[in-house]
Amino acid sequence: MIIFLSILAGLAWGALFGLVSAFITKKIASGDGKLIGALSMIRLLIDLVALAAVYFTRELLPLRFEYTLIAAAVALSLIGIVAAFRTAASMKK
Repeated sequence: MIIFLSILAGLAWGALFGLVSAFITKKIASGDGKLIGALSMIRLLIDLVALAAVYFTRELLPLRFEYTLIAAAVALSLIGIVAAFRTAASMKK
C-alpha cells in the first residue's frame, strides 16, 4: 500500500510542476520570441526544483523515496511531451 501511495504522490507532484512548466511555456511561446531561447533553461530549473523537493522531503514523508522520485519524473516528462506537442500544433496555425 505504501508503494501505491508513493507512486500516486509522485505522479501528483510531478503533474503539478509539469502543469506549471506547461503554463509558463504557453505564456512564453505566445509572447514575443525573445525568451524562447531561455525557455529550455526555465523548464529545466522547474524540473530540478520539483525533483529536489522530493529528494529533500524523503525523510519527512513516510513514502518510498525511489518510487516517488521515479513517478514524479515520469509525470514531468509526460506533461512536458504533451505540452510540447500542443504548443507546436498551435504554432503551425
